[in-house]
Amino acid sequence: MVGASGVTPPPTLDAMTESTDPYDRPPTSPLPAPTDPYAGGPYPPGYSQPGYSQPGYSPPGYDQPGYAQPGYAQEGYGQPVPYAAGYPAFDPATGLPLSDKSKIVAGILQLVLGGFGAGRFYTGHIGMAIAQIAVTWLTCGLGAIWPLIDGIILLVQGGTDAQGRVLRSS
Repeated sequence: MVGASGVTPPPTLDAMTESTDPYDRPPTSPLPAPTDPYAGGPYPPGYSQPGYSQPGYSPPGYDQPGYAQPGYAQEGYGQPVPYAAGYPAFDPATGLPLSDKSKIVAGILQLVLGGFGAGRFYTGHIGMAIAQIAVTWLTCGLGAIWPLIDGIILLVQGGTDAQGRVLRSS
């Protein structure tokens, strides 16, 4: 039904209760209300069936054995030791911190494999090691004098690692 202005008026309450099925099928009975299959089960809330527990999960309020409380140290774990026993953590002459790298190992690596920058890779000076490789190979081996002298200096005077710590003498 179209109104005087040409616009269809909104349906009335009586029209809403009428069937709007274009095929004029008979109305069906409403579906039954859904039921909760878990309501009133044989197990208390928060518990699962025996044999179907989730690994790593315990019900609220229960502590898991073997895990320490946050903020407390676990038994058997002391403070970490920065270096092996017997080594001083600081240079006795200068008081500067010592590296965990050895100047003897760095010097020998630099003498034997200096063309590959091995001693400088060991101390953590990656850029210098790549530069030694490039100079050695681009000069067809004549640039190997640089790693050779660098290895001698590492053995005699020592040096530092990439963090600026003095290399150990042993």
